Amino acid sequence: MQQANVSAEEIARFEKLASRWWDPDGESRPLHDLNPVRAAYVAGLAPLRGAKVADVGCGGGLLSEALARSGAHVTAIDLGDKLIEIAKLHLFESHLSVDYRVQSSTELAEAEGGTFDVVCCMELIEHVPDPLVLVRDLAAMLKPGGRLFLSTLNRTPAAFGAAIVGAEYLMRLLPRGTHHYAQFLKPSEVAAMIRRFDLELEDIKGLAYNPLTRNAKLSGNTAVNYVLCARKAP
Repeated sequence: MQQANVSAEEIARFEKLASRWWDPDGESRPLHDLNPVRAAYVAGLAPLRGAKVADVGCGGGLLSEALARSGAHVTAIDLGDKLIEIAKLHLFESHLSVDYRVQSSTELAEAEGGTFDVVCCMELIEHVPDPLVLVRDLAAMLKPGGRLFLSTLNRTPAAFGAAIVGAEYLMRLLPRGTHHYAQFLKPSEVAAMIRRFDLELEDIKGLAYNPLTRNAKLSGNTAVNYVLCARKAP
């Protein structure tokens, strides 16, 4: 599985959450709270109606469905079989259309490279063995002029306190071991990666989240969680 730039341990950890992925008060609660903000960020910077969109590391499909609801033709991939199964089942409830696949980023890039208007990759890059390979794949999927949307956690004491100490140990919003501080990435590190593959950083915003009030919003503070938009050279 390492050849597919994925950790078997990470896949197993997230597959344990599959059956409760769509429970807004379950272990995926922070994803439910952050999803509308992320979806609105994408829709605000890229026209989605009729666009061909890839959601890489889609999990149970929260963002995938939000993008489809905005009129996009969504291809959503994940290497967790149970997650894709849950995502497909939820379509019977939402009555939306999403092309869910158990597929790696490299496989999708090779099969449909240069065909996507928008590629989204939320909270995945900190979970893969080789972030640069993932960014390479994401860039390869995009059409010239297409946009990449990527979110992750900053490698700062504030992020360690919020995402690991707070979310995993004190408030128990996430299972312990969900995040590893050494895998968090600074915005400058992600920006350096995307530049290697003809992507230009267009925008970056912090994602502020209060787990007590469940309020999430964009902010100018990228110290904990951030989302960025990059455009592929025309």
